[in-house]
Amino acid sequence: MAGTNEVLSVATDTQLRRDLPDSIVIPPIRGEMVHLRPATVDDLPRLDELDAFYGASKITGKDAATERAVVHTWVRRSQAWEHGQAPTESGVGDPESRRTIAWAVLTDADHDDDGKVDASSTANVIGMIFLIDVDGWSRSARIQIILGRDYRGRGYSRDAMPRVMTYGFAPEPAGLGMHRIWVSVPEKNTRSISVYQSLGFVPSGTSRDALWDAENNKYQDLIVMDTLVDEYDPIRSLDAFGMHLIEDNPGVKEALSAREHSIAIQQKRSTGSATGNVADAGASTGAADILGEAPQEPGHGSRSADDVSRTAQHQDFAEGRAKEPHTVAERVADEESNWPYGQGERKTSKEAWWRTLGRGRKRDTESE
Repeated sequence: MAGTNEVLSVATDTQLRRDLPDSIVIPPIRGEMVHLRPATVDDLPRLDELDAFYGASKITGKDAATERAVVHTWVRRSQAWEHGQAPTESGVGDPESRRTIAWAVLTDADHDDDGKVDASSTANVIGMIFLIDVDGWSRSARIQIILGRDYRGRGYSRDAMPRVMTYGFAPEPAGLGMHRIWVSVPEKNTRSISVYQSLGFVPSGTSRDALWDAENNKYQDLIVMDTLVDEYDPIRSLDAFGMHLIEDNPGVKEALSAREHSIAIQQKRSTGSATGNVADAGASTGAADILGEAPQEPGHGSRSADDVSRTAQHQDFAEGRAKEPHTVAERVADEESNWPYGQGERKTSKEAWWRTLGRGRKRDTESE
């Protein structure tokens, strides 16, 4: 009987450790182009002013009315978690006790050089970014950003998303302690797919004919992409676009510590002082060393040989898509030709492309 009680006690403790907190303090996050603060219901009318739901069917696969209703629910769920309301108390909770965090995206930019902040009419708000379906048991969350119609294609999402992901992956209490962050995107939204790939997401599956393409009167696939805590590199995800870490942002110190540990291991291996045990541990830590990521202790997110193979297969899948006729890479080549990511020579931080992108003009694009 004593042994049974001990097992039950361990199981209960494990369950408690995987539960999400009853309430959360949503941290502000700073970027170089934008800054984020907790979203409120007062921000919702501003999304209508920004025409943020324009082209929703192309971006998310939902019609505008549905997307608007979903976003309103996300913001209310986010505020309910801040106030410590249980899902059953808030009236907008998830039956699986999953949570949502919503930030308003603000900018101080003056791209048209008229002496006024572009988004002054909406109190500097240009959109929102979310961590949705935050699941404490599986340590998984989905990320999504929505921007006003005139603020798409300027690089704002590429500034905000890596910083939110860094917070999401950072261990508690600095961050949420997520193991996996994922996105879902319609196959025709090639621009967003390209952005997600540059942020470290890899294709993990396809839901066939999951969405209706109203423009072309046919079904389309939904592409699911994800990245794991030991795959994600917050430095590279920002550096790819000429941006930099802001060290006092939530979760960044932990990310830097993990990176320094990884670099030290690489240096040790390069000098030939690594022991045979390090070489033998290639299935769990070697892949992390090669990718510049911090190895994990067994049982705490360490990657098995199967995991490494899975990542390689994802990369092969992504490369295969890029080689097919009329694929993501080919369809967005013209509009993405000014990206430093993937080019032979990348721009230095002094010439970061996003500092001038959109200056003097407003783009009418259909993705983030």
